[in-house]
Amino acid sequence: MAASLHAHGVKFSSHRFMNRLGFSNSVASRSRLFCEKIGDSSRKRAATMKLVKVGAKNRGGVQAVLKENVIGKQFVGGNAEGFTCVMKFGGSSVASAERMREIATLILSFPEERPVVVLSAIGKTTNKLLVAGEKAVSCGVSNASEIEQLGSVKELHLRTVEELGVDRSVVSALLEELEQLLKGIAMMKELTPRTKDYLVSFGECMSTRIFAAYLNKIGIRARQYDAFDVGFITTDDFTNADILEATYPAVAKRLHGDWVKDPAIPVVTGFLGKGRKSCAVTTLGRGGSDLTATTIGKALGLQEIQVWKDVDGVLTCDPTIYPGAEPVPYLTFDEAEELACFGAQVLHPQSMRPAREGDIPVRVKNSYNPQAPGTLITKTRDMSKAELTSIVVKHNVSMVDIVSTRMLGQVGFLAKVFSIFEGLGISVDAVATSEVSISLTLDPSKLWSRELVQQASL
Repeated sequence: MAASLHAHGVKFSSHRFMNRLGFSNSVASRSRLFCEKIGDSSRKRAATMKLVKVGAKNRGGVQAVLKENVIGKQFVGGNAEGFTCVMKFGGSSVASAERMREIATLILSFPEERPVVVLSAIGKTTNKLLVAGEKAVSCGVSNASEIEQLGSVKELHLRTVEELGVDRSVVSALLEELEQLLKGIAMMKELTPRTKDYLVSFGECMSTRIFAAYLNKIGIRARQYDAFDVGFITTDDFTNADILEATYPAVAKRLHGDWVKDPAIPVVTGFLGKGRKSCAVTTLGRGGSDLTATTIGKALGLQEIQVWKDVDGVLTCDPTIYPGAEPVPYLTFDEAEELACFGAQVLHPQSMRPAREGDIPVRVKNSYNPQAPGTLITKTRDMSKAELTSIVVKHNVSMVDIVSTRMLGQVGFLAKVFSIFEGLGISVDAVATSEVSISLTLDPSKLWSRELVQQASL
């Protein structure tokens, strides 16, 4: 077990986005204007107004009536012809047809924004796909179509499109392809990391197609994108790939170019990429949709990155351990990154890097409670009064103790030790040293690799 502590300042300086920290009223209980400011410089189109009724009741039973105001003038801001922010929604935020309606209402409640929307898979789809893949390895080809989790995924997505009034063809081809993939896994009797990434990609590919189709159905122009086709270029480390620098210009060129030709809200798959050498589908690790969002934010030079979760921001501790956990109002990129690395589940550990490099604020909000202020993450904050910010716990940590009297007065001993981990691609979490010993923690799955044991013993 390891803990990470941070100091927290009580007084904070003002920020250019502070006035949008929360909502003044409930999103789903009132009508709002959604300005469709189409930046077509070749022909200034006359303003038109159309009324769109979202056929869904929020949890309070109030129907939302949304107005789409289409006006023919250029966007303000000067970045990507008007894109202003990224709005990323996790699996629980789009877990059902009702939740998708509420998310659409939430997006439309920001008439001043021109968002790029990033979505995770619906609910627990990723977990179900992984279980289905494991079962397919041993079930036999003739039984692959009967895997329980496959049936559950099919039923969930077909029910969602039906309740949203969307044509089932938006997912039917993918569901058929998914079934054929599971039969292939059953035939080969193996599930490689490469195949596993391809398997779980179906979740995001289906959720984004459904949501984009729904937005178009209610009169909001939207366009679906698979991240691996929009320019997300990654390493070939399947199941835990990293974004490469070539991604940023590629993503900017594609999204900007499509917007200029035919303006529409981009709805992008989170979590996915394309291997630089293999050209195969890769995934960014659990929670990788956060990294997708911050990568797009940096690529387009946007004003803000909004990460919508099912909690009221980054909390002071794990609420399952201490129910009195409270949201932390402000964090720096460094603090958020370290908290994520040491066990905080709200953000992907690597997601702060693009935001820091682009100096783009990240706002963590609750899609179930949009009035809550959430957490604002920026480059700096007021540290004039230091208090404890957050305590996180990392479970299942393995510790390695290296004891050697040869350490005494020897130059470069630590360098030799860490060169072993570097050569094996193993990341070390924490280190403590004394005159004759080194203690370090690492991922337990790497602890007993044959190469590590052999080299450490030397």
